[in-house]
Amino acid sequence: MNDQLITLVIAGKELVFKPSEVEYNDYMNELMPDNKVAPAHNFLFNTVDDGSKETLREITNANPSAAVQITAAVMAEYAPQLEISVKK
Repeated sequence: MNDQLITLVIAGKELVFKPSEVEYNDYMNELMPDNKVAPAHNFLFNTVDDGSKETLREITNANPSAAVQITAAVMAEYAPQLEISVKK
């Protein structure tokens, strides 16, 4: 995984994220079965470009599920699923 810019369009507004391996690892290590919102929120605000921060704040304040949904989109782009099969 390398650092990359990820641009999402949410409610007609562009938001730019710059995730790195450090933020990815922090997010994955913070996830718990009973705690998903706070790690998602922290991940987003640690990776969002300064120019998109206020828009992200507005979106997450207006919708309680926004942080989890946006994190899923950023993660899908940053760390896409591998196709894995078991050879028998």
